[in-house]
Amino acid sequence: MDILIKLKQNRRRIVSFFLLFAVPIIIFYLMEFYTHNPFETMLPGIQCLNIIFFELVMALGLFIFKKGRIALWVEAVIFAIVGLVNYFVLDFRSAPVMPWDILSVKTAASVADNYNYRLDKQAAIVLALFALVLLISSYCDISVTFIKLRVSGALISFFLLTAFVNYTQSNDCLYRFRLYDKLFTPTTMTYKDGTVVAFCMQLQYLFVEKPEGYSKERAEEILQEGLSQPYSDIESFQTTLEAKNTPNIIVIMNEAFSDLNILGEFSSSEDYIPFVRSLLEGAENTQSGYLGVSVLGGNTANTEFEFLTGGTMAFLPQGSIPYQQYINGEMPSLASYLKELGYSTIALHPYGATGWHRHQVYPWLGFDSFLSLEDFTSPKQIRKYVSDESDYEKIIQLFEEKEAGKSLFLFNVTMQNHSSYTDAYTDFTPDVKVEGSDSFALSQYLSLLKVSDREIEKLIGYFQDQSERTLIVFFGDHQPTDSVVRDIWRLNDKSDQALSRKEQCLRYQVPFFIWANYDIEEIIGMNTSPNYLGSLTLKAAGLPLSPLHEFLDGLRQDYPVLSSIEVQDARGTSYEIKEKEEELLKYAIVQYYLLMEERENGNE
Repeated sequence: MDILIKLKQNRRRIVSFFLLFAVPIIIFYLMEFYTHNPFETMLPGIQCLNIIFFELVMALGLFIFKKGRIALWVEAVIFAIVGLVNYFVLDFRSAPVMPWDILSVKTAASVADNYNYRLDKQAAIVLALFALVLLISSYCDISVTFIKLRVSGALISFFLLTAFVNYTQSNDCLYRFRLYDKLFTPTTMTYKDGTVVAFCMQLQYLFVEKPEGYSKERAEEILQEGLSQPYSDIESFQTTLEAKNTPNIIVIMNEAFSDLNILGEFSSSEDYIPFVRSLLEGAENTQSGYLGVSVLGGNTANTEFEFLTGGTMAFLPQGSIPYQQYINGEMPSLASYLKELGYSTIALHPYGATGWHRHQVYPWLGFDSFLSLEDFTSPKQIRKYVSDESDYEKIIQLFEEKEAGKSLFLFNVTMQNHSSYTDAYTDFTPDVKVEGSDSFALSQYLSLLKVSDREIEKLIGYFQDQSERTLIVFFGDHQPTDSVVRDIWRLNDKSDQALSRKEQCLRYQVPFFIWANYDIEEIIGMNTSPNYLGSLTLKAAGLPLSPLHEFLDGLRQDYPVLSSIEVQDARGTSYEIKEKEEELLKYAIVQYYLLMEERENGNE
């Protein structure tokens, strides 16, 4: 009997130790299986690297909670939730959870109820298996009772976890395990390196490093190089502002507006953007082309950051949000410069004012006022968002109410076309169909663009009849998520898992145009990026350039497209940012000065 009891105890102990080390491995694979098969995308060594992290988390939990089953329960619950969140984030914006998303929790929560939270079959099975893991973990009877052992064990485990994170950011780890380190494709990075390792690798970019040779004096020196006129001459321009008949400038960053035809050929039941396409192909008093933006499927604030400040995400950590991380005081922008020239400056966004911290950032960027959803009275909605029609009616109202003789700069971020595109609504019926596709999301997205196209045509028609000179700048912030465009790839025998670099870059192109109700130079086929669009706007308006905009306009001649995704030279050759670091060093120094100097000086 004693032998049987001992055998039973030993068997229980063996089972407990087996579960203690086996369950973290299972948790790792289950979390990856939410979105992909790690055995197909990850090298064996990288899988082992991820497993080490999960084993260390188990050890830390064991010493903290004393009982093995509790440690496994906590680990399973945490990573079941983390994996599920990552699953939905990937679906909604075609990019995984990254360190900087923690700062975006409030913004994400404000639009969370507008998405469809359905699990596919694979994700549902994974969630059920996590529940089974919780049940199995109950059979782990390992306990650590000695307090000194628990304290020392917890400290050692924490130290090893910290060392693990640091090691994933080293070149030795990168080359030894053959990790994928292309930050501009974070989804591929997550699939190949594992969710945890990819996240740890990106933590090193949480803070912006000073460019080589940086100093405040050097930045100011760069901004003064090559000026066509002394900046003090701006004062004489200010005194004759009214006599110069400066135009009103209305900028519309239209939510998710893009032309999916650039991704591949497909036949639709009708042209979904006929008016905008007519401007892109050449129209009177119009300049048009495509912008290479830095974001995809979300993070709208980064495109407006690039446009308003002349900065670029190319010099900032992948996935970071400058509005939330770096702008914490007054910063020069297109708005503050036009305000200096005598313009009244208004920001308009028909949604919550706190999203992306706009209510704090806009005043720092030089806007006199910011109108948000609460400033609209019974606006027309399409799905759950204020329509472009009502949004543009507010623009007309602000134009008609502005101070006589005062030029207006109005920056508008629309909301009508915001994702998600999977749910049906009684107030909107998609009517643009794609031949060979039954995707409701694709049909709904294109149908929304059709409405946007009609409304911008009406707005331009209104200003065409106005006597005050007015310039309208229109562009999209990003393309929609992969789930919307996947059928277009399929129709062209492509897959989002096997795109060339050139095809990946196409996912970051959106149309833009600058239109005026008076004579301006006509240009078509321009390829540029949002950081240069401010200087192009000033030139089209006949306004003098600030030192920053003059610097950017000069740089644009050599590198007309510059985003976090690619750098294009004047011949159209595409490069990764790191290939042009030396040539772009002056720009990096100027941006660090404008974006970070206030922060380092405590906003003094």
